[in-house]
Amino acid sequence: MTNCLHRPLRYVLSLLWPTVLGACALAAMPAVAASGATANVDSAMGPRVLACTACHGKEGRATQEGFFPRLAGKPAGYLFNQLVNFREGRRSYPQMGYLIEHLTDDYLREIATHFAGLQVPYAPPPAAQAAPQVLERGRLLVQQGDAARQLPACVQCHGQSMTGLNPSIPGLLGLPRDYLNSQLGAWKTGQRRAQAPDCMADIARQLSPEEVSAVSAWLAAQPVPGTGKPADRLAGAMPVRCGGVEGVPVVDAATR
Repeated sequence: MTNCLHRPLRYVLSLLWPTVLGACALAAMPAVAASGATANVDSAMGPRVLACTACHGKEGRATQEGFFPRLAGKPAGYLFNQLVNFREGRRSYPQMGYLIEHLTDDYLREIATHFAGLQVPYAPPPAAQAAPQVLERGRLLVQQGDAARQLPACVQCHGQSMTGLNPSIPGLLGLPRDYLNSQLGAWKTGQRRAQAPDCMADIARQLSPEEVSAVSAWLAAQPVPGTGKPADRLAGAMPVRCGGVEGVPVVDAATR
């Protein structure tokens, strides 16, 4: 576990409270649209997101402990959706809830746009942490799914390179195995939710614990291609409709 997880919540917030107060005060300021962001706005955001980088690492690069994911370079729409999910209780983590419970949508969009615009290198993946047959099972589920169970492949929504899709679908690479395991498990048990229709919850519930582990192990061992930037379009239509994802074609249910 990380230091942030070991510290009592009151102590963590006492360390971050000056930044939190500043963020809440600035929330009343007019938000700057993503399309109008300037270098001055970007530089000004650094001090305003110190409460985020305290756990998510410098520039939102993520940490090695495995429980705080990377923020840098993820699609802005996805980051915004997750902030809203924390604020509205679809995702539950006390520190996140306290930090953003009073922030407006406009301010959350500024935070999301800031981190989405940070293009910092990915670290090489760690060595695979599972047996070859487990990794192969994970690869098959990620790349092919399971047609017999109408279980879509991860690449059908997250892209063939698995770097995500602008503006609302995250990449799956460059994430620690423990984090991937915990999030799939949280969807499976209902501890993590998203806007309806919650497609990931439906998918995760079909996976066995062994399959969750296999998928997480294979993904965590893959290098991030190129700069890891999200794609602008998918190779085909999404197999299912997902809440919070707009403007992406979805396969007609009658043709599945």
